[in-house]
Parts: sequence; structure tokens; C-alpha cells
Amino acid sequence: MIRVLIADDQPLVRAGLSALLAAEPDLEVVGVAADGDEAVALARSTEPDVAVLDIRMPGRDGISVARELCGPEAERPVPVLVLTTFDLDDYVFGALEAGASGFLLKDAEPEEIVRAVRHVAAGRGTLDQALTHRVLREFADRRRLQPVTVQRGADVLTAREQDILRLLAQGMSNEEIAAELVVEVSTVKSHLARMMPKLGVRSRLQAVVWAYQNRVVTVPDEG
Repeated sequence: MIRVLIADDQPLVRAGLSALLAAEPDLEVVGVAADGDEAVALARSTEPDVAVLDIRMPGRDGISVARELCGPEAERPVPVLVLTTFDLDDYVFGALEAGASGFLLKDAEPEEIVRAVRHVAAGRGTLDQALTHRVLREFADRRRLQPVTVQRGADVLTAREQDILRLLAQGMSNEEIAAELVVEVSTVKSHLARMMPKLGVRSRLQAVVWAYQNRVVTVPDEG
């Protein structure tokens, strides 16, 4: 059973998300918060498997909450899925850099939201398809304007791990990566499990963001 915390300042959205997720046999809504402070308190008391956060909330916003729940300093990290009506780049960047494992717009289809919760709980992460290339390109562009500072871990990735990271950044699933490299899916999973601690990330999405931030991969030019 995947335990889910929901935080949103709109009562109708809270009720809708609660009903949507609670209807799934493998999901359980363990807390519903109306603001950021309440979200943090409920996360500490209920210890959810996933926190679904709005960006704009009274008091502490979703990015601040994400940073506390899943950032580098979090003692008991809670994977975060950010769900918002805003697709402004700074919000996306802020959420991802705070440590969020996923980002979806609220107009996503219900089944997409449910799938995203499951993906985040499984450590796979998710990013709204409409935002993916724009976000990754902007990440790459921002880093071109800054001195390159390769984070700890880049020099300890094996050649195979680097291959898998590049394919992961292309949006491939474990099965597709295995087919491309002619290995077993279990081998890909083992490499990912060893790679992510080296990079200091907790999900596939964060690994992809890390790869672009550190220029291990580049965004192809749009044709």
C-alpha cells in the first residue's frame, strides 16, 4: 500500500485528489493539508510514501516544503510530487532543485496523476511531457552561463553507468535501456541502484536532472 499525503490550499482540489487517489486499491490517503506548515507537520506524524504538493500555499510554499521533506538535509526523506496550475520555469526549476521527484500540471488526466504517484513512490519520478524538453534545455542553458562544477560522483561512474544515464536522459524505460545495451532488465536495475547513491539522488528524474546540470548529457537541438 502506498501512503499519500496531499497538500493544497484549495478545498475542491484537496477533495478531488483525495477521492481520486483513495479510489485506487494500492493507494491510501493518510493526510490532507491546507498549507505548507500543516503539510510538514503531517508528513512528520504520518510518514507517507509520497507527498503531493501544490506550489502556491499560504505561509510556506510547496518548494520550501519539498526542500524540507526531500532535500539533502532531510533526516527521513519523503518523495515529493509537485502538482500545480503554474508551468512557469522558475517553479519547475525550484521544485526539482529542492529535491522533488516529479512535476505535473493540474490539468493532467486523472490516470496520469495516479500513475505519477506510483512512479514517484517507486523512485522513478515523472515530469509533465509538455515541459520536459523546455525544462531540460533551460537547465542546460543556465549551466552554460556558469562555471562547470562537477558534483562528487561523476568521476566514479563506470562506463556502463554513464551509458545507462545517457539513455535514461533520453526518456527510455528500463526495458528499452536493456534492449539498447543488450543486457537483462535486472542488470539495468542493479546499475541504477548503485549509480544513484553515487550521484546523491533518490529518483530517476533527479538522476536525469543531475546529468544535464553536470553536462554529462546535452539537450539535442530542436530541428
